Amino acid sequence: MYTINKSIVLVLAIILSFITSCNTEKNKPIQSEDIQEIVDPLPSWNDVTSKQNIIAFVSDVTNKDSENFIPVKDRISTFDNDGNLWSEQPAYFQLFFAMDRVKALANEHPEWKNKQPFKAVLENDMKTLLQQGEHGISTLVVESHAGMSTEAFETIVQDWVKTAKHPTKGVGFDKLVYQPMLELLDYLRANDFQTYIVSGGGVDFMRAFVTEIYGIPKEKIIGSRLKTEYKYNDGDPKIMRLAEFDFIDDKEGKPININTIIGKKPVFASGNSDGDLPMLQYAASNNYKSFMLYVHHTDAEREWAYDRESHIGKLDKGLDQALKDGWTVIDMKNDWKVIYPFEK
Repeated sequence: MYTINKSIVLVLAIILSFITSCNTEKNKPIQSEDIQEIVDPLPSWNDVTSKQNIIAFVSDVTNKDSENFIPVKDRISTFDNDGNLWSEQPAYFQLFFAMDRVKALANEHPEWKNKQPFKAVLENDMKTLLQQGEHGISTLVVESHAGMSTEAFETIVQDWVKTAKHPTKGVGFDKLVYQPMLELLDYLRANDFQTYIVSGGGVDFMRAFVTEIYGIPKEKIIGSRLKTEYKYNDGDPKIMRLAEFDFIDDKEGKPININTIIGKKPVFASGNSDGDLPMLQYAASNNYKSFMLYVHHTDAEREWAYDRESHIGKLDKGLDQALKDGWTVIDMKNDWKVIYPFEK
């Protein structure tokens, strides 16, 4: 019978323990924290200040050990749409939809041939149309968007999106969304932020199709709206659209709508024009650490370059306050590797 030396047994136990430990480490699953360190959350952005600022902010306010930690329930982010999530030149995309609606309805309104702004639309005179100003464009939208149920309007918008092409880019309007901003929306949601659209565009126009583009549900899309009325319609209830604005979700209207509909100040707000300035100012007043982001259109080759003198998306006072208060400003030409998803 063999006698085993206690020292040998001890050495064998140590070796076995070492091997087991190595195998355990080898087979240890990768933690989500490790993955976040490896994967770039904003791959279409160059490694520039705007990207670094965004990631630093999100990392800080989602860190439970940070004095700037924001509870999940208060991680509200708001985004303008036109010029901020998709392009807006040479005119707002909804205006092109309204123009097509006017042409489709022209036979029912012979008086439009000699009445502005309808005359300019029927003659494809964009210069004269834009000279009509906000009042003229509002008139066009109201007259072409009313007199139908919300369901009928949604169907008309969806059919239009399937075939309409941008006049200079030659692709569908729904293709002219900003790839870097799509990544930003995903990044925020991955860190438990709620993402809202707060836009001057028509709420029903956006709700008809942008949910699939941005991953933002209809109830989190806020915009300008027409007055409506309820019709029982012999057991087939309808919400009917009237030819009058109920609310314009622009400028001071944005924080008012945020307060009314969301009920909380955003901690992250993004826009591209002076029309978004009140929303960013509202976010800046949050008791939590907040992040204000401006998209500055500086790329005349891939998109458009405009700011202080533009008739669409004017960025003047907002740019001044952003520079004064240290808000983050995206230089589209230098900060983004690509503009649109189809450029990837």
